[in-house]
Parts: sequence; C-alpha cells; structure tokens
Amino acid sequence: MTRRSPFRVPATLTSAAAALVILSGCMTVHGEREILPAVSKADAAQALKHFTDGFNKANRTLDPQLNTSFEAGALLAIDQAGIKAAHGVKPNGNPGFAPLRFTDAHFTVPKQTGWPKFFIGDALSNRRNRSGESTRWFLVFSRDAIGAKWRAVYLATFDSNTAPELKITDGYAEAVPTDGSSGLTVDPGKLGQSYADYLNTGKGGDFAPGPNTDQWRAQRARDANQPGARIQWEDQASDYPPVALRTTDGGALVFFSTVYHQQKTVSPGLMITVPPSLRGIVEGPDKKTTRMAFTTVSGQAVTVPAKSAGGKVTVLNRIEAKTSAKAL
Repeated sequence: MTRRSPFRVPATLTSAAAALVILSGCMTVHGEREILPAVSKADAAQALKHFTDGFNKANRTLDPQLNTSFEAGALLAIDQAGIKAAHGVKPNGNPGFAPLRFTDAHFTVPKQTGWPKFFIGDALSNRRNRSGESTRWFLVFSRDAIGAKWRAVYLATFDSNTAPELKITDGYAEAVPTDGSSGLTVDPGKLGQSYADYLNTGKGGDFAPGPNTDQWRAQRARDANQPGARIQWEDQASDYPPVALRTTDGGALVFFSTVYHQQKTVSPGLMITVPPSLRGIVEGPDKKTTRMAFTTVSGQAVTVPAKSAGGKVTVLNRIEAKTSAKAL
C-alpha cells in the first residue's frame, strides 16, 4: 500500500500577490525583499504538467535540446546526458516510449525572500520500483526571476514513498539558509564539498554508513584493480545550488549535487570498448584506446541533523548519469 506523502499545500493557498494586504493605492511587490510564498497552487500544478509534457516529448523524440525547457541544474545534466546516450542507440527516437503519468499530486511551498525561489511537487508515478510498487516522485522546482519558467532541478524517490516529515507553519514549509546560519551539523552550501572529500579520502565523520557512503567506497576499492585494468576516481562539489527545507526535528531535508571523474586504464595490448549505451556521450572520435575518462553528475537527497541534536548526514536517495566520455 502506498503511503500518503507528508508534503501538503493548503487548500487556501493563493498567489503571492493575493497574500499581501494592500493598505492604500497601488503597491509594488519586490520579490527580492518581501517574504512571500514561492508559488501559487495553480502555478505549481502547471509546472508539474509542463515537466511531464516535456519529459515525455524528450524521451519520445530523444532530442536533448528539449530538456532545457523543463529542467535545469543537476537534473538537467543527468537527464540530458541520458537522452544523448539513448539518441546514440536510437537516432530516430523512441516512439514506443511509455509516457510518464502522475496522480495524487501535492505541493510543498516555502515562504522565501530573494531569488532563486523553489518548491517541491510530489506525485505518484506510473513507474515501478524493483518490488513492483508504483513510485512517488519528489521534484524540486526552481526559477531565478518572476518572468522565468519553473524548471525541475532535483528528483528523488524515498523508501515506502515517504519523505522525511517537514516543518509546516500556517500551511508553509521553512526554507533553510545554505550558509552558516542554517543551524545544521553541515551547512547545505558545504555539503557538496564535504561529501566529495569523504568519498575521496574516507575521512570526516559527517556521513552515516550506507550504500552511498562507506559501502560505495568499499565497492570502488574492489573495482580499482582488476586483471589488466585500473580505475581511479576523483569527486568534486558541483556548481549547482542546494535546496534545503526544515524538518520537524530541527534538521533539514537537503538536495545537492556533486561531480565525479573516473579514469580507466588497461594494460598494453588491451583496448577499452565503449558500450553502445554510452557512445552518444563520447567526446571526440570513438577510437580504440587504453585510457578513457568519464564524468558523472550525481544528485543526492539527504537528511542533515541540527547541531544541537548531533548525529550524521544520512543519504536517502542518489541518482546519477555519465555526462561525458573521452579517450585520452
């Protein structure tokens, strides 16, 4: 049975302008200074529809240029790379693509000042997990100006389709600052670098054990030296801004991204063969080589505890895609 999402938008949510009390005459709303709801209920629903329509068209035509109209940031890098890779296998598109559909949509809207602004839309999809259950997608939408389109920047799914419980006050969520005023054990703005440093060195006690932390490092160690081949990794923080919302325990649900580079070297006399599924992202000629470099963009959804509570960052979900491959 699918659990209902804890993310809700109040039935009385109206546009930001309607939320203002106009004392007299005309009033100019300064979105960069006023603390206002990030989006209206109607506009949030339209943003989810725009994403769904664009996602289906891009995956049917396999045209990576379409992704920029409904995605941005880390999710754009991940999904656009997937479309490029698929186009390399099916240059005429994929007319048999099963359209993505959503039901039971809900929206979590914070009050914010300044730009960018964001909100979360979550809905039950017609995509199923390994257990055969329908998955609820949690999409973070963002825009940089009043006239800009809302575009999806992060995507996550959670076990049992249930997200961490967010702090809701008078129907609105609380956006967490990404700087030193967050009150978290790790500020959202530093999470990318902290995660990259941990994956590179194993040092630092900020991250809880799990498949995307110590287990991933162990898997890399096992893959590093194979008969006739060596693989090296280097992780880095990305330039894509994180998004954070306060949870009821004083911590935060944070979406952030990182980049990692992978270099594979094989012994003289051997050659690296790029599988068909990756030829669409190869930079330069697809030639025989003993060394190749791959770049991967990774998006994470994590919980970060409050400093007063202590504890470790827990990685709840991670998605990734190889965005480039290059012979060296």
